[in-house]
Amino acid sequence: MENHTYPDYVLLLEGLKVTQDSSYPAFIAFLLIYIFAIMANFGLIVLISLERNLHQPMYFLFCNLHLNDIVGATVVMPRLLLDILTTAPERYITYIDCVIQAFCSHVYATTSHTILMIMAFDRLSIFNPYCDNASLFKLSCESVLINNIYGLTFTVVLFVTSMGSISLTYLLIAIVCLRSKSSTLNSKALITCSTHLLVYLILLGCGFTIIILHRFPAYADLRKLCSVLGSVVPTCVNPIIYGLQTKEIKHMIFTVFHRANVAAS
Repeated sequence: MENHTYPDYVLLLEGLKVTQDSSYPAFIAFLLIYIFAIMANFGLIVLISLERNLHQPMYFLFCNLHLNDIVGATVVMPRLLLDILTTAPERYITYIDCVIQAFCSHVYATTSHTILMIMAFDRLSIFNPYCDNASLFKLSCESVLINNIYGLTFTVVLFVTSMGSISLTYLLIAIVCLRSKSSTLNSKALITCSTHLLVYLILLGCGFTIIILHRFPAYADLRKLCSVLGSVVPTCVNPIIYGLQTKEIKHMIFTVFHRANVAAS
């Protein structure tokens, strides 16, 4: 192995296993995904902020979701893009930066679950590419029993609360739909709830996969891919689902483009 000298309190990131020939295509692909996620989420935040007709609690909740998606993508993607073009021995990160990234990534995941739970309630009126706690625990030479107990307890409480509240909400919605004889109401409820449930299942599936695969080192590459997808996929899907499929926001987008076309002509 080559000898390398690093400053104190520096950690090496494994990153994604990308060959030299595919490093630039992978960089371009992830860069385009990141740009789309930032522009789509930021654009919807600006649209909701500027249009007074959208100054309602539901759309402010959307703003929180899109702002959280921007934070989540920014925590992971810039560093990942840098590591793709960096050779493995040079993919180092300071301990402080690693702890900050781990904190931000967990805040992003927790906030995403919390916002989706609130949105579900609202609908009842009808070794890793980035730092996280599990990766840091593996580096410790001391006992991390208390940290593991706290982390496991917090994760269980978060997932049980999240899954329980959303399951209860959709059960009540299903009861209302079964009792209702209005096909229009049932169709609207199906469209509205299915998109929300899709985003939640993606977030939940990625979260469970990451937690489970941390226990199986043989599947480290799959875990790293799921870690990236867990931060990237929801941030790209949310603006499409909650932006283009929300009638008021879609109407405002068309209105803004119409105004721009009129002004240009």
